[in-house]
Amino acid sequence: MKIGAVIIGRNEGARLVACLKSMQGAAGRIVYVDSGSTDNSLAAARAIGAEVVELDPAQPFTAARARSAGFAALKAGDLPEFVQFVDGDCTLQDGWLAAGEQELTRDNTLGIVTGWRSEIHRDASIYNALCDFEWHRPAGDILTCGGDMMVRSAAFDQVGGFDPTVIAAEDDEFCVRIRKAGWKMRRLPLPMTRHDAAMTRFSQWWSRAVRSGHGFAQVGFLHPEYFIRERKRVLFYGGLLPLVALVGALVSLWIPLAVLAIYGLNYIRTAQGLHREGLPKGEALRHAVLITLSKIPNFQGMVTFWWRRLRGHKMNIIEYK
Repeated sequence: MKIGAVIIGRNEGARLVACLKSMQGAAGRIVYVDSGSTDNSLAAARAIGAEVVELDPAQPFTAARARSAGFAALKAGDLPEFVQFVDGDCTLQDGWLAAGEQELTRDNTLGIVTGWRSEIHRDASIYNALCDFEWHRPAGDILTCGGDMMVRSAAFDQVGGFDPTVIAAEDDEFCVRIRKAGWKMRRLPLPMTRHDAAMTRFSQWWSRAVRSGHGFAQVGFLHPEYFIRERKRVLFYGGLLPLVALVGALVSLWIPLAVLAIYGLNYIRTAQGLHREGLPKGEALRHAVLITLSKIPNFQGMVTFWWRRLRGHKMNIIEYK
């Protein structure tokens, strides 16, 4: 058996059922790791024939912890050579496992291969559409990838798996250690998974952006050379400029107006960049609003990480759905 699968989830409902069914017959062993679901996820997974791991709620739930627990379950039996990790709100695309296995077998310098993820309901909201755009990155050798990935078991073991304390951007953090261990990563120009973000409200998007900021700070703390540009931009646009506007308003109204002008220029540059990357002009203009605004909840997330760390608080997950 060359390929095993680890699916992670929490209250995914019908999305999990679709995910599990897309895996049936494609992977030798399927392990579902549940993070405290209160719906019928556990029963559904067992009914479909997956091996089920229930995480102890005494420790904070994280995607990283769940993925490592799934790998440990596979390792307790006949560990496959390659492991496909999939989030429970995704469905696997036909042909992906065979393509990923072929590439890892052909090139033994690869620790990870990944493909393209797309949104199932892309046009349901601007937030889903923005996610769909984020997923489509260039194919070829890469530095990091998202949580949907096929990993060589030897590489996973070598770096000790995912860091269970990292609550966001845990896939980035894992990939950094994979590269430091001497392995390469590659994105194949093939559809891999379809994702259901299910983001229809502004509050969901905001929470997701807070989580991203927490990831920038935590992974940047663990690997200071990583997320440097992202952290600088968040500190400037999400922290410094709002502070200058608030304090400056006490002195002169021209100061907050100047800050707004800086945001305006940033918005224009962002929209132009999105359009150059292939987005239609109208969509680029809409997405640029969210990307420009995102630095503020990103900053909130960065502050949350440092507050937790300095106070010795647990790194609990930040959920958006």
